[in-house]
Amino acid sequence: MSNKNLKLIILDSLVCVAAIYLAFILRFEFSIPKEFLGVFYKWVPFFVLFQVGVFYFSGLYARIWRYTSLFDLYAILSAVLTAGCFSIIYVVLTMGSTGYPRSVLLLYLILNGIATVSVRLCVRVYFSHYHTDSVLKNPSPKKIVLLIGAGKTGEKIAREIRTTLRNQYILAGFVDDNIEKQGAILHGKKVFCRIDDIPNLKIKYDELIITAPSASGDQIRRIVDICKQTGKRYKTVPALNEIIDGEISMAAVRDVSYSDLLGRDEVKLDMNSIDSLLHNKRVLITGAGGSIGSELVKQCLTFNPSEIICVDINEESIYNLDQSFNKIKTKTILRTVLASVNSKIECDKIFSENRPQVVFHAAAYKHVPIQEVHPWTAVNTNIGGTLNMVELSDKFSVEKFVLVSTDKAVNPVNVMGATKRAAEKLIQSYNDISNTKFMAVRFGNVLGSSGSAIPTFQKQINEGGPLTITHPEMTRYFMSIQEASQLILQCGALGRDGEIFLLEMGKPIRIVQMARDLIRLSGLEPEVDIPIVYTGLRPGEKLYEELQLLNEKKVKTSHKKIMILKDRMSHVPWSIFQLSIQKIMDSTKNLDSEMIQLLLKEMLPTYSPITFKSNIDIKSKVVRPNIKAEA
Repeated sequence: MSNKNLKLIILDSLVCVAAIYLAFILRFEFSIPKEFLGVFYKWVPFFVLFQVGVFYFSGLYARIWRYTSLFDLYAILSAVLTAGCFSIIYVVLTMGSTGYPRSVLLLYLILNGIATVSVRLCVRVYFSHYHTDSVLKNPSPKKIVLLIGAGKTGEKIAREIRTTLRNQYILAGFVDDNIEKQGAILHGKKVFCRIDDIPNLKIKYDELIITAPSASGDQIRRIVDICKQTGKRYKTVPALNEIIDGEISMAAVRDVSYSDLLGRDEVKLDMNSIDSLLHNKRVLITGAGGSIGSELVKQCLTFNPSEIICVDINEESIYNLDQSFNKIKTKTILRTVLASVNSKIECDKIFSENRPQVVFHAAAYKHVPIQEVHPWTAVNTNIGGTLNMVELSDKFSVEKFVLVSTDKAVNPVNVMGATKRAAEKLIQSYNDISNTKFMAVRFGNVLGSSGSAIPTFQKQINEGGPLTITHPEMTRYFMSIQEASQLILQCGALGRDGEIFLLEMGKPIRIVQMARDLIRLSGLEPEVDIPIVYTGLRPGEKLYEELQLLNEKKVKTSHKKIMILKDRMSHVPWSIFQLSIQKIMDSTKNLDSEMIQLLLKEMLPTYSPITFKSNIDIKSKVVRPNIKAEA
C-alpha cells in the first residue's frame, strides 16, 4: 500500500469517527448519555472498517483527488451510502432495532457523505487554486496568461491550465464583452472587464490567449488591435474548421494568422453523406503532397476509408507524407506512390494494383507566370494528366471522380487558367459516356499554399522588406485550406451528373490590404518599418478573378456554401471534344507556345491571352479581360 493511500485511509477513518460522534452530539443536543457513549465506542470500529473496506474495493483509493470531477463525487456518495447501509444492517442484526438510536444512523449517513465529499473537494481546491497561486510568490519560468473570452472554450482552456498545465502556466483571469459575466468568478479567477478595457487592466500577465474559435474576421481584427496596445504577446485557439476531432486544447494554441482575420465560420458538413462516400472505401488522391492534396488526406482519414493511395510527382512531398503517416494512429492503410499523372503506364499500374473507388484529382501546375513560359508543361499535366486519370477511372469502374479546379478557369487570360477550364469541360464531356460520376469543384486561392502570396510576404517581412506587389488594385478570393478541403469532400458526396460546383468565397480581398495586415501581425507598421513596392502585372495575371462564366447560372444545393453552375450552352459531346484534346496534346511535342495558345483559343472561346509589360504604369492602366460566353 502506498504512503498516499495510507494517509487517505487514516483521513477517511477520522472523518467516519467524527461523523458518528457529531451525529450522537446532534441527536442528544450536545449531551450524550453515558450508556450511549459506550454504544458509540463499541460500534465505531465497525463503521470505520466497513467504510474503508467499501472505499478500497470500489476503487476510490486509486483515484487522483486533485482532479476530482462530478463523476468522482457520484462514486464517493455511492460508496458512502453502501458503507453506511452495511454498517446499519450489521448493527440492526446484532443489536436489534432498539439498541442503537435510529436518528443517529440517519444523521451519520448525511454527515459522513458531506464530510467525505468536502475532504476530496478541499484537496482539489488546494491543488488547483492555493497551490498554484503560491507559485506567484516565487520566481519561476511559468507564463501568466489572460484569457480573452469566458465562454465554453475559455472555461475549457482555463480548466486545463489549472490542472494538467499548472507547472507551465498560471491563469491570471478572464476578459469578456458579456456584461452578465463581468465580475464573475470562473475556476477561482475573476472576469475583469470588457475586451476594449484590456490596455487599462492593472494586473500582471505575460500573454493573452483569444478563446473565440467561431469569432468573425472583424471581431478577431478588433481583438488583435487591442492586444497590440498592451505590448504583450498574443495567441489564439484555432478556428473550428481547423479541428478535425472537435477538441480544443492548449496544445493547439498558436500565433494569430492571416486566415484568422478573414473569419472563422465553422463548416457544417453532412457527415452521413460523406461517410457514405468514403467509409471503408479505397480512395486515390493525386497531388497528395500539395497544400490541398495533403489536407484532403487528413480530412478523408476522419471517415475511415479502407485505403488512401497518395500519388505525387515530388519526391520530397512523398517523403514528408510518409513521415507524417508514421505519427498517425489509424486503421486506414496509407500508401504513397511517386508517380506522374502524365504517365498513363504508371497510372494504369496504380489503378490495377489498388482499384480505387473514389478519386480526388488535385495534381496540377498552378503558378501562372511559370506556365506562361512553359505552356506545353501545363497542357501535358493539367489536360493530359486529367485525361489519363479520367480514362483510367472509367476503365477501372471508379464510383466518383472529383476534379479540383480554380477560379482562374473563368474567362482565362493565362495558360494555367485555360488548361484548368479545358479540364473542367473534359470531365463534363466524358461524364456522358461513362458510368463513373465525374464532377469538378471550382474555388479561389487557398491561404498559405506553397508559393502563394502569404508565404512570400512573410519571407519578405522576415528579411526586412520590401513587400513586392504587382498592382495596388489587385484582388483575389481566398479561403482556408481546411475549409476548401472539407467542402471538396462535401461536393464529392453531392455530385451526381457532371456538375461543376462553386464554393462560396465571400468577398474578394485587396492584396495590398493583405500585405499591410501581415506586416501589422508581425508587430510592424507598413510603409514605416516595411516598405511596399509595386512591380507591375506579370504575364498572364489578372487584376481580379471571377467565379463564373457569363452563361453559367448558380443553382443552390443542400449546403449553403456550395452551388452548382448550370451551363448547357458550352457543353460539347465527347466525340467532338476528344478531337480538340488530341490535337492540343499532339502540339506539345513541338514545344510551340504560339500553336498551343492558338489551339487553346480554338477550344475555349473565353480564353483571351494577354501579356503585360513589366514597367506597366500601375497608377493609370487597369487591364480587364474581355468577357465572352462560351458557345
